[in-house]
Amino acid sequence: MRSRRTIARSSARRGRVFTLACGGVLAVLVLFFLALVYGLLAQLRSAPSARAASSSELFFAIRLTLLTATVSSILALAVSIPASYVLSRCRFPFRDAVDALLYLPIVLSPIALGAMLLVFFNTPPGRFWEGRIFRVVFEVPGIVAAQFIVVVGLAVSLVKSTFDGIDPVYENIARTLGATRFQAFTRVLLPIAKRGILAAFLLTWARAVGEFGATVTLAGATTMKTETLPVAIFLSFASADVHRACVLILISLSLSLGVLFLVRRIYARGL
Repeated sequence: MRSRRTIARSSARRGRVFTLACGGVLAVLVLFFLALVYGLLAQLRSAPSARAASSSELFFAIRLTLLTATVSSILALAVSIPASYVLSRCRFPFRDAVDALLYLPIVLSPIALGAMLLVFFNTPPGRFWEGRIFRVVFEVPGIVAAQFIVVVGLAVSLVKSTFDGIDPVYENIARTLGATRFQAFTRVLLPIAKRGILAAFLLTWARAVGEFGATVTLAGATTMKTETLPVAIFLSFASADVHRACVLILISLSLSLGVLFLVRRIYARGL
């Protein structure tokens, strides 16, 4: 009897040690990120701006970032919903290859994606688009195109995970009651998946806000033209204006934290 109690106490003690060790790792990680934020705030207090911060330029970067990120995220979601439905509900040849291809933007360097777009617009179809429809390279539409190609893989991944988590039996019941496949999709699957789709949009939008590599490759880094928040941060460091760069980083950080908070609230309240 005593040996059993001793073993139980020893096991409980080891369990507490393990929990404390894991908690210590978590605390160190949290402190690391807090230290980074503290470094930004300390830099703002100690380093004056290298040049007078233009409010019009700052608001231009914020406005352009919000506009292009919203447009590219809406386009990515509009494409990812039907694509994810097919990948989640249908079986067809080379399905795994198609799935891997659509996930490619997640693992490929954004600069490589931007370079691929830049090369495409130097081909006959790309030159036709540039000459007959509207210009993309080194223009604002190039920002949207760059953000889209970077975030569409993330959008497909998130929406497909949402559809995979919903039992197809609900759609099958609707079909047996006379609904078409389209009606089962719009009236059954989409309402059930609305939380996941909304969260996918917010996370995709946040990723588009922070996109830099593909944007600067395709659209360039021109002040007051293709100057999104990440590009503005890059230009500030390039001109040795650390103060202004820190301000822009804090704005980007606030946007990201706001989106993450909204996503958590969506799942917590079951909206």
